[in-house]
Amino acid sequence: MEYRTLGRSGLKVSTLTMGTMTFGGAGAFSAVGKTDLKEARRMIDLCIDAGINVIDTANVYSNGLSEEIIGEALGGKRKDDVLIASKARMRIGKGPNDEGLSRYHLIRECERSLKRLRTDVIDIYFLHEWDGMTPLEETIAAVDTLVTQGKVRYAGCSNYSGWQVMKALGISDRHNQSRFITQQIHYTLEAREAEYELLPISVDQGLGVLVWSPLAGGLLSGKYNRDSPTARQLSGWSEPPIRDEDRLWRIVDVLAYIGKSHGVSAAQVALAWLLGRPAVSSLVIGGRTEAQFKDNIAAASLVLTDDDRKRLDAVSRPPVLYPYWHQQQTAKDRFGPADLVLDRE
Repeated sequence: MEYRTLGRSGLKVSTLTMGTMTFGGAGAFSAVGKTDLKEARRMIDLCIDAGINVIDTANVYSNGLSEEIIGEALGGKRKDDVLIASKARMRIGKGPNDEGLSRYHLIRECERSLKRLRTDVIDIYFLHEWDGMTPLEETIAAVDTLVTQGKVRYAGCSNYSGWQVMKALGISDRHNQSRFITQQIHYTLEAREAEYELLPISVDQGLGVLVWSPLAGGLLSGKYNRDSPTARQLSGWSEPPIRDEDRLWRIVDVLAYIGKSHGVSAAQVALAWLLGRPAVSSLVIGGRTEAQFKDNIAAASLVLTDDDRKRLDAVSRPPVLYPYWHQQQTAKDRFGPADLVLDRE
């Protein structure tokens, strides 16, 4: 397992992170998976033994049950071996203050997560999504309080747009408060819009990138094709959205072709491609079974050839190469999306 420094911090994370959205299977998350405590213990041991040192969860996953299972499964015996990442922002109750990134909600939810996880500190705490109602100064100050109190070691954001990331960093710098060291984003061969702003920002500002759902909810695993939709789709789970199905299946065809040439799964090829992208620190992998985790873990040691990457870049080329017309004029002269994507022209 390879370890990379997370952004400009000194924290080293494995290139694969264990995702736990399948833990619990309560409420809407039953469509994703229903991993119980016994199975969670086996999967956590499997990942730690493979060298994975980050476990990712959120307070909203199965209404806190995912965090509870992690806390019980670790049981104090292996906590020194792993970093815990969690998140807050989404609605977790019916009250007026049961969502958002207010000081009240953020600190309360962090303390609740600590109890469920049976730990004194969350290593990486993500703001799960933008909150347009709460002044960002209040949110950043609350994050700084949690870090100062020792309840959180590092902070990050998730699912922010480029301007939202930069505004938050600007406030942190202006007030000398705790700064994001990472952002967690959706980024796959099928969805490459992060290359327009989020990845250049990460390189420029020193943010390590964690990628959620790197196989697009299993669509890039090679298990599914044009005639076989995923179980999540059939059950009504719509994240991430697919805007061009024909393009998706062309990508899957190339993944399968390259996988066959290496004697590995299409999933491993998709993950290996991501691990070669700028600013990417770790991929959050999940699974319903040990076999899925084992296959994904093997991607950490897969080396793609230059020709492999060119094929993947070409078939996954976004329909809009540059978000602004003037970027095409200057792409060869300054850092921008063209530097992040090979073989676009």
